[in-house]
Amino acid sequence: MGNQAGVLKCSMSGWGRFPVEECESVRPERYRDLTASAGRQIARGQGRSYGDAALGKRVILTERVNRLLAFDAVAGVLRAEAGVTLAEVLAAIMPHGWFLPVTPGTQWASLGGCVAADVHGKNHHHDGTFGQHVLELEMILADASRVTCSATKNQALFWATIGGMGLTGIIGEVNLKLRRIGSSYLRVRHHPAKNLAQTFALFGDPGLDDQYSVAWIDCLAGGKQLGRSILMCAHHAAPEELPAALQGSAAVGTSRSVAFDLAAAVLNPLTIQLFNAVYYHRQGNKRAPYFAHYDHYFYPLDRIADWNRLYGKRGFVQYQCVVPEAGALTAVSALLQTVSQSRRPSFLAVLKRLGVQNAALLSFPLAGYTLALDIPMRDRGVFDLLRTLDAIVLQHGGRVYLAKDAVLTPQTFRAMYPRYRDWQRIKQAVDPAHGFESSLSRRLGMGYA
Repeated sequence: MGNQAGVLKCSMSGWGRFPVEECESVRPERYRDLTASAGRQIARGQGRSYGDAALGKRVILTERVNRLLAFDAVAGVLRAEAGVTLAEVLAAIMPHGWFLPVTPGTQWASLGGCVAADVHGKNHHHDGTFGQHVLELEMILADASRVTCSATKNQALFWATIGGMGLTGIIGEVNLKLRRIGSSYLRVRHHPAKNLAQTFALFGDPGLDDQYSVAWIDCLAGGKQLGRSILMCAHHAAPEELPAALQGSAAVGTSRSVAFDLAAAVLNPLTIQLFNAVYYHRQGNKRAPYFAHYDHYFYPLDRIADWNRLYGKRGFVQYQCVVPEAGALTAVSALLQTVSQSRRPSFLAVLKRLGVQNAALLSFPLAGYTLALDIPMRDRGVFDLLRTLDAIVLQHGGRVYLAKDAVLTPQTFRAMYPRYRDWQRIKQAVDPAHGFESSLSRRLGMGYA
């Protein structure tokens, strides 16, 4: 690596550690330094996207542009610079009885990253995406001008930026509406399912529906057990629901870290099959409601620092897709069968129900079900598997999440995102020279005809 005139040359990757690229990076220390430069560039927050969305010829590191600017503890509105993490936001708002309106599976993502990827959570079927709770954005455009946009002001730029993967400009400041809660705990219930049909039946049962829901799936189970799962439903517990021992408590368990890269042979079909069997029976036996701290329910993997090292030096791909509700059971069944038969095990597989899509032109969610798989990068055969999965998703009218993608082709991307041309016109208007460019956008030809 080298460092000349404030530019650092180094190897970078997303959280999946694949792909790894040589990038030039600059790190602004203050907001006023966060201006567009002449070269190709992309803003990068905490690097928690999985593929190549936050990689490029030049990367602007925004983690030091992270001030909390204003917090209305009565109305529940926060204004902050885009480099602040969700963990920093939670530390500021939780003591006042507020929570994030939508959260992904890590609290180490940045506000700007959550907007750019229009992240969703376990409550999408009720509350939509992160971007739907953003009141206002301040953008730094390619000509270094600052523009404010919202759902009522500069709407085209606003809905092109939410889910736009950082390609319309630098997200500088975020105004966010928060959620009022009564405690730090959630009331959780587990519902085991013997197969995928039962899993979908549980999701569709209005008597089991809750504020949040997610299903852990044993993706190596086959035959009559294909898709066996544990559906985990929860809501923020009111103070009167909590047992006396938890009244006023905010304790969080200790965290651990992975200090070295795990040997690739450790995660194999046999070890994962054994783990899944134990996990299914242990979690499936939790039939009675119990209380879990928000940190444990929403961010279980955050308790293992650098958990991505479990997949070894080659890294992994987190493949996440969504398929429309009609035909979702058939599509997800085909996806799981394909993964199971490939003998390329997914250590983690989760299924969530999504609600209607929003006005953001490149936002991922649509009404249906989303499946996420962690697939180790063992050899080039993984690409053949991913192409097969893409074909199944496309056949059923679904799409792949850009924040997780590393292998989509331009043709498949355009077929999956039918509102791309509308987004492209806005991109051309605000960034005609394509000053904001990432490895993802180059690979997919985004912004170009």
